[in-house]
Amino acid sequence: MTAPTRRITVLGTGGTVAARSDAAGVLAPATVPADLLSGVPVPGHVAVSAREVMAVDSAALSLDDMGRIADAAADALAGGADGVVVLHGTDTLTESALVADLHPALRTDPRPVLYTGAQRPADHPRPDGPANLATALAAAAADTPCPGAAVVFAGQTLPVWGAAKVHTTDPDGFAAAGAAADPVTAGLAATRDRALAAMTGRTPGPWPRVDAVLLYPGVDAAAIVAARRAGARAIVLAAMGAGNANPAIARAVAEATAAGVPIVVCTEVAHGPAFADYGGGGGGADLVAAGAVISPWLRTQQTRVLLAALLAHGLGRDAIARVLTEP
Repeated sequence: MTAPTRRITVLGTGGTVAARSDAAGVLAPATVPADLLSGVPVPGHVAVSAREVMAVDSAALSLDDMGRIADAAADALAGGADGVVVLHGTDTLTESALVADLHPALRTDPRPVLYTGAQRPADHPRPDGPANLATALAAAAADTPCPGAAVVFAGQTLPVWGAAKVHTTDPDGFAAAGAAADPVTAGLAATRDRALAAMTGRTPGPWPRVDAVLLYPGVDAAAIVAARRAGARAIVLAAMGAGNANPAIARAVAEATAAGVPIVVCTEVAHGPAFADYGGGGGGADLVAAGAVISPWLRTQQTRVLLAALLAHGLGRDAIARVLTEP
């Protein structure tokens, strides 16, 4: 028998991959990682250990919780693991994986930290979790450098930056931001490089509050004002089109920026960058003139994670702009 030459740690956090239905048909995490490994093929040269970090639906996770998961992955590598597979709920998987990618002990470590999960619960007649776990184990066992974190789903390994959940139920529910040669992919890689260069040491805790505000036709400044009153250290605007709003939002951006609260603008359009070409009193150019920073490549959820990490490292509005904005 071949002696194991690769040690992989599987971390359970809950989510659909571990969920089962109760008597009322309501899903909740109820399966520990060791049980999920039962029946999943493991290469002969691989020794797998498993432990449960937490057992919650991923929509209930805070950034501090996501930091705990990343800490557990770092601890596993520090303990001698050759790779880590994190079983995670899909609702916030790409945000949590980005927290891991920003973790100082993980972002340059060549050993893989792979986030996966399932769209179907463990007691589904055709669960997709076992196949995703098997793919992630094989990828983690491969002797291929993978600094930071990555997403493994439906047979694909996706870069974390720009990855998104694109379907609520389809087993092939995640997609990368663009193809390898796509300008979006290059823009995301450059943003990651600038972000990691700007952050030194461990992310202080607890994570600062960063709120997100959805913009829509006729929106006023009420949500921005409420976020500031609630103590938001920064606000992400999920803007219309390429990053546009209206005059009321432009005025609110100017007021927040003057008060030292950075405002970052994203687009909620599925593909393409955000940019500041439009005027009219509340277009992207007007928002930038009022002090907003454009996040060209990341969508709202991941921009919020990155913004919180940058704030936690003491970066102000101008330094944040240098990270997010193309030079």
